[in-house]
Amino acid sequence: MTGDRVLVTGGAGFLGSHLVDRLCDAGNDVTVLDDLSTGDEARLALRRGGIRFVEGSVLDAALVGAEVARADLVYHLAAAVGVRNVVDRPLTSLLTNARGTEHVLAACFEHGAKVLLASTSEIYGKTTKLPMAEDDDRVLGSTRIHRWGYSTTKAFDEHLAFAYADQGLPVVVVRYFNSYGPRLAPGGYGSVVANFLRQATSGEPLTVHGDGEQTRCFTYVDDTVRGTQLAATTPAAEGSVLNLGSTRETTVLELAELVRSHFPGVEIVHVPHEEYYGSSYEDTRRRVPDVTRARDVLGWEPAVDLPEGLARTVEWWRGAHA
Repeated sequence: MTGDRVLVTGGAGFLGSHLVDRLCDAGNDVTVLDDLSTGDEARLALRRGGIRFVEGSVLDAALVGAEVARADLVYHLAAAVGVRNVVDRPLTSLLTNARGTEHVLAACFEHGAKVLLASTSEIYGKTTKLPMAEDDDRVLGSTRIHRWGYSTTKAFDEHLAFAYADQGLPVVVVRYFNSYGPRLAPGGYGSVVANFLRQATSGEPLTVHGDGEQTRCFTYVDDTVRGTQLAATTPAAEGSVLNLGSTRETTVLELAELVRSHFPGVEIVHVPHEEYYGSSYEDTRRRVPDVTRARDVLGWEPAVDLPEGLARTVEWWRGAHA
């Protein structure tokens, strides 16, 4: 889809800015819509002359409509992200993820633009079935636990996307699994890797929540972005949802040890989940994607393993936060 007019909502975010780079390299005419609540325009500095940047929110239906009208393809990445962010600001998170997506999908339907919806592994909740396949049942906790609100709004987004698909809107959904890499936000929202790097470079102990035996599959950003672009531009992916994630299961404690190998002398300490998130919190013990569909439909597999990806991320972090 070289040369197409592309809109990236949330394009000043961690993932979004890497996607913008890839789209510019492919020769696309790129517009970024971002309210800079968690995004940073500095991430777009290298491409500033080659993109059109619009500061604004996906909650502004008129603005979304005007920008979608200019696009052939929309990557909808704008969202309230990160468990801590969702727990601390549940109302804002729910409205951004539900209403914002509603505005984007309605505008795409009106103007005939194809849309890729970025979703999340949080969709699966606390299921114990592994690996997690796209059509598996979801297992969630009480509505009193704010964490599950994020999962629920993203599931609503997917339901809405496929309802529009039934009406003829070209849609594809991707679910991300713990992406990391250069340009992670130093505040660490939504990323244990960023939290560990911030602590390590400040000489603070690495805080592992609980026993540290909870597992995640950390996916290097280049792999995530490559899969995202493939999903949006592969006709056979239309109308489907695809997991994009590493299949290497790593405990949080193992991740802390890997980070410490780059910062000798840094301590690792364990803290209760409640101390960080409050009493109204539940964790998911394990999370591993089944990427068979992405492999079969897109020809995609993750290429960068965690030690290599982390080394690249540490090198960038040291240069950016020296």
